[in-house]
Amino acid sequence: MSFIGFLILGLLAGALAKLILPGKQGGGIFITMLLGVIGAFLGGFIGGSILGVNLGSTFSLMSILFAVIGALIVLAIYGAITGRKRSRV
Repeated sequence: MSFIGFLILGLLAGALAKLILPGKQGGGIFITMLLGVIGAFLGGFIGGSILGVNLGSTFSLMSILFAVIGALIVLAIYGAITGRKRSRV
């Protein structure tokens, strides 16, 4: 998959992950895209390692599914980290 295709997959995965796991994680479209790209990479790594499936060659339902799973993991970790930084007065 090309770099542009990977960014589009990451943006799609990040947006779907935000819809599935709403909350006050903060950040705008740039943070969503960044977390989605990281999640797409993580999801591809998990899918490749556990299932032995090559997810990086084309867009498919399986690649989108694992990208969203990875983005959900990254978004949950990001939400846990940024949630702890807030102090209550």
